[in-house]
Amino acid sequence: MLKIGPIQLEDNVILAPMSGVTDMPFRRLVKRHGAALVISEMIASQAMIRLNRQTMKMATNCAEEHPMAVQLAGCDPEVMAEAAKLNQDRGAAIIDINMGCPVKKVVNGHAGSALMKDEAHAAKIIEATVKAVPLPVTLKMRTGWNDENRNAPRLAKIAEDCGIQMITIHGRTRCQLYNGKSDWSFIRKVKEAVTIPVIGNGDVVCEEDAKELLEKSGADGVMVGRGCYGKPWFLNQVSHYLKTGDKLPSPSLSKQKETLIEHLDHMLEHYGTDTGMRMARKHMGWYSKGLFGSTDFRVAVNQTSDVAHLKELIHTFYDPLIQHHQGDV
Repeated sequence: MLKIGPIQLEDNVILAPMSGVTDMPFRRLVKRHGAALVISEMIASQAMIRLNRQTMKMATNCAEEHPMAVQLAGCDPEVMAEAAKLNQDRGAAIIDINMGCPVKKVVNGHAGSALMKDEAHAAKIIEATVKAVPLPVTLKMRTGWNDENRNAPRLAKIAEDCGIQMITIHGRTRCQLYNGKSDWSFIRKVKEAVTIPVIGNGDVVCEEDAKELLEKSGADGVMVGRGCYGKPWFLNQVSHYLKTGDKLPSPSLSKQKETLIEHLDHMLEHYGTDTGMRMARKHMGWYSKGLFGSTDFRVAVNQTSDVAHLKELIHTFYDPLIQHHQGDV
């Protein structure tokens, strides 16, 4: 159980916002498999106000995802406030502010984790966003800009004072990007600095990781990102393990194949054939990873631009594996 302002979640395992991954088709699948909360890809607030078509697609809301959080990035308090209002009107239940993205394009625009270097300006952005909407506003950030400036506990307290309802900490500095190891123990300093819920994030790729993160950090919940690539059911496995200590088996190969085809159909419907096919390729690679013949399958998938042929490739790859597996049972 996790409370974000007035919103009560049944669970404390959350899907991380990931650019180019947590689009509506993927979020919908993860939610259906039992995730408590899913968060949109990071959306540039300036682009949202210009109603950029691609940006609006990234935030597309649907009832199946409720309560859904939309993550905004930006460096202008007024623009962030305006974007928050737009998303409230479009059905978002929670607004999440990004102060953690390490990508150069975002940081060079003085948004994302660059805001951790200017606490006064970060406070203005938080304050403006919180005042703009009656929805709970949450914040995601890193431990700091670099090892010499790990100011997350201080910024977390500022954020709480400005009305932020929950904080997620990725256990790396901005300068680490995605290298090295996520410092789960440091998250405890943030937890000790505030009274609102704190969520730990970074390097959770198996159920034991989630348990260890919570033990080391004292966090109220865990956010899972790359660990659910090709496994929309993984958050449910993590949640079950944290509650019971038992591991849920992954779905059968036939169920995995069914999920992959459903995911593909949703992407084609959501993006159209060309973009949908392009977006689907990386997911196909993730779903098939570790299975016999997956390298050849990925190569074939990347070389086709025909939907019928792509589906044929899926059947040709999965069906012998399914039959072999059933023969072993």
